[in-house]
Amino acid sequence: MDYAHLRFIMVEQQIRPWDVLDQRVLEVVGRLPREEFVGESYCGLAYADVGVPLGHGEFMLEPKIVARALQALAPRGNEVALEIGTGSGYLTACLASLATQVDSVDIEADFKRAAQARLKAIGINNATLRVADAAHGWGLRERYDVIAVTASLPEAAQLAPFEQRLSVGGRLFVVVGTAPVMHAMLITRVDEASYTRVKLFETCIKPLRGLHKTQIFSL
Repeated sequence: MDYAHLRFIMVEQQIRPWDVLDQRVLEVVGRLPREEFVGESYCGLAYADVGVPLGHGEFMLEPKIVARALQALAPRGNEVALEIGTGSGYLTACLASLATQVDSVDIEADFKRAAQARLKAIGINNATLRVADAAHGWGLRERYDVIAVTASLPEAAQLAPFEQRLSVGGRLFVVVGTAPVMHAMLITRVDEASYTRVKLFETCIKPLRGLHKTQIFSL
């Protein structure tokens, strides 16, 4: 397959029409080999507008959701990012291409091993991967400039463990709600006690494992 051409089509037909105009984001998603992050039997779906199966009942985020998340988070070259849910490692690679360092965690050890090998194969060396249950909050550092949660939270009350990890001025991308109504949100920490919360778009992704509606967690 001509993967370079498929990347071009993905950018022009899926990502730009979703109002992703940030040139740094377009360059990253137009350059990184997404086909390297899917299982061999799914290479033909690497650039399709679908969630590609990963195993354990999990799926890769669609390319347009990845791009919108990156545009909203706007990681800068001097910032440190946290990813909750490593999955295939594709978003990890995107974040690592925009930020100075990425810490990523996944509950599945085989996801971590596979993603680590993929990142090494394409020369990404500024991502640290760990295996843990991140439903109650997690991080190698006390604060992060950017946090991306790759699964949904049933309720806004469950945001606190992730919001509290943000540096002042830090941004959190997360999907909140239950099917069929979920909203992708950008949350920015204004100061030690306050946040702004903006709804970005409607979508539907799998919930973060270990969370259930009406549960409230704290660090």
